[in-house]
Amino acid sequence: MINLTFKQLEAVREVARTGTVVKAAAVLHVTPAALTSRIKLLEEDLGLALFDRTGNRLRPTDAGREAMAATARIDRVVADLGDTLEAMKGLHGGRVRFGAVSTAKYFAAELIAAFLRQHAGIDLQLVVGNRAETVESLRNYEIDIALMGRQPSDFASESEPFGPHPYVMIASADHRLARMKRVPKDELANQKFIVREEGSGTRNIFEYFLSAQTIHPPKVMVEMASNETIKQAVMAGLGLSLISAHTIASEVAAGRLAVLKVEGLPIVRQWFEVRRADRELPPAGSALWTFIAKKGHTFLPKRIA
Repeated sequence: MINLTFKQLEAVREVARTGTVVKAAAVLHVTPAALTSRIKLLEEDLGLALFDRTGNRLRPTDAGREAMAATARIDRVVADLGDTLEAMKGLHGGRVRFGAVSTAKYFAAELIAAFLRQHAGIDLQLVVGNRAETVESLRNYEIDIALMGRQPSDFASESEPFGPHPYVMIASADHRLARMKRVPKDELANQKFIVREEGSGTRNIFEYFLSAQTIHPPKVMVEMASNETIKQAVMAGLGLSLISAHTIASEVAAGRLAVLKVEGLPIVRQWFEVRRADRELPPAGSALWTFIAKKGHTFLPKRIA
């Protein structure tokens, strides 16, 4: 059996995070010599190097990254235990770390507010990122529950759908295609498109749409990392964009954006709440999971396409 301590794992995590023993020792309030000893003893016991010691910065090896992942899991188990014990004492509290892809932020805040009105003692942290960032946070146990368009495929997870998620093509209100009752896919061949960055779910949907409709890749494609920036660019006439219908309700209602009636659109996906399959949610997390499954659909913007 491996003879390790949490202090050794903590040392690995801080050295990996800061890149040097000196900085990590300052964070942990120990001497650099003591920290070095902890890591060397663990490496001797494992028979593996935990860090690549070439260069000015220590970088974790594959074994080091496994140790860091184990430390993250232990942190979550300890936190979950605290929440469970609080719940057993009848206290209405606990913590939930909640992740959402950036497209979900248009309704996530209202959903959270409604949940907290029913569970005022729960401490809820919301983390917003693109799909790749949100999946990475879930993989690393940094969040308990995530809202996204589809569950990850590279680690075990559980998911629950809670509502439809349509994607539509938008243009400026005065664009010539906005006046057409039906837009054939051939009309898109010579259009300029504004797209989300690589790694975002919306970008994946856009590339799927072009492939499914046998449309040649556009000659000019502007990449932007924000739905808000994309909407402003489309309103300014810089191009078309395939975007979640849940991000544009107010602009369409105000007549600043037009939803094009393009052949093959809308593409309707599902919203999912997702969690890791290898850990039980603490009581606060279970309460949020149940709330989203039952009530999540009521916070989605009205369908506009």
